[in-house]
Amino acid sequence: MIALNILISFIVIVALQVIGMVIFNWITPFNDMEELRKGNKAVGLVLGGKFFGTAIILGVAAYTNSSILHMAMWFAIGYVCLLLTYFVFDLLTPGIKLSEQLKEGNVAVGIMLCAIYVGVAFSMSSLII
Repeated sequence: MIALNILISFIVIVALQVIGMVIFNWITPFNDMEELRKGNKAVGLVLGGKFFGTAIILGVAAYTNSSILHMAMWFAIGYVCLLLTYFVFDLLTPGIKLSEQLKEGNVAVGIMLCAIYVGVAFSMSSLII
């Protein structure tokens, strides 16, 4: 029974992570995978930060909830906060259009956004009960 529960949880966690990354890719005005194929390090850093951020939230949600439904609910709440993070920081940096800088390969912007995603995820994860 324990093995089945672990397997089901694993499948749900992987599915939520994949869904989260697909949604993140939809909100960017360029094709993330195409930029990665081109070797765009800035986009790679941001995607890594998004993945790590969603993993932090998902991991804490899984750890603190015995119900898969509650885990998914808390993940959704934390995930929406990560989505909003991009738009908030895009507004807070009026002289810099983040999507343009990323597409041009600005690694400094990639590092900043990576750290922001991880920091917000870490902070939001402390609110998950």
